[in-house]
Amino acid sequence: MNTIHKSHSKNDLIDIINHLNLPIIFSHQDNKKDIQDKFKNLLSEKFEIKDNYYNIKNKDGLKKYIFNQNPKKLLTTKEKNEVMNIAKFIINYAKAGYDINMSKYNNHQEIKDDLDYIKQFGDIPSVRRCCKLLNEDLNFPGSQFKPLISPQVQKTLDDKKITKTSHLSNLKIRFATPENPIIVYFD
Repeated sequence: MNTIHKSHSKNDLIDIINHLNLPIIFSHQDNKKDIQDKFKNLLSEKFEIKDNYYNIKNKDGLKKYIFNQNPKKLLTTKEKNEVMNIAKFIINYAKAGYDINMSKYNNHQEIKDDLDYIKQFGDIPSVRRCCKLLNEDLNFPGSQFKPLISPQVQKTLDDKKITKTSHLSNLKIRFATPENPIIVYFD
């Protein structure tokens, strides 16, 4: 039998259990090995998978997902550091008022080339920030830089956006009359 790929962390496996509504009972005291064993036991049974943002439809899809490298962790530490450094250079360019002379770059094509390379790693917040900042740069007219974001991270971002939206209170003011003093309502 195949083994669960080592790139899947304990939290990744718990997230899969929760979002696919898998019949695995776990405790947060369980370690990664315990949860992997529970996954292996589950794969020998029959179970249903609900719709999910992992786009896993059945048991074979689940096996393929957990036995292969975690798609969210395609970068090594060294590669991620390289992407982060490029992002820092682009952010510094933007903070300097989009002045090419205040950056390490020689021309705008170099910036565009760097961004085209890193935008495929849109799960990294700094990459998303770079894309947002360069979309505001007048030196790239008509360009729309969109980071490539995995469905899992997109769902998390959407959930955060919903929780950040606040309901503004309605203010109602009625003018005072001798019968009715001023009343201020905050709904």
